[in-house]
Amino acid sequence: MKHYFWLGLVVLILAAAKCGSSANLPSAVYGKTWLHSYEEDSAEVRSYRPNTFDFPPSRGRTGFSMQENGTFVRYGIAPTDGLEEQPGRWKAHGKNEIHVQFDNPKHQPETLEIVSVSEEVIRLRLKRDLP
Repeated sequence: MKHYFWLGLVVLILAAAKCGSSANLPSAVYGKTWLHSYEEDSAEVRSYRPNTFDFPPSRGRTGFSMQENGTFVRYGIAPTDGLEEQPGRWKAHGKNEIHVQFDNPKHQPETLEIVSVSEEVIRLRLKRDLP
């Protein structure tokens, strides 16, 4: 299992070196809703797990989803305590970063540094305020 993690990380770093939204990230990333697992955060890195994960009780979790075609949706907490979709587009930027531009100009662009990725968890370093 440990070998698959390192293999996935190497594939991610190599794929992220490509420019554009057609970067070939591991298929485990696409099409899932990734929710903030703040219990696992460190001072500089945020952890996200698929929404199918058995999270402990929480007053709400933010997150995101991304598609291979470049679409990105950030999920914020809505005024009614549900999730508010904030659609946008992503592009690979540099060796291990994803740049996100939101459709609504009130949401500032974000750069997400991918620290590690697997089918179970994505860890992102904060480049801007993230959900």
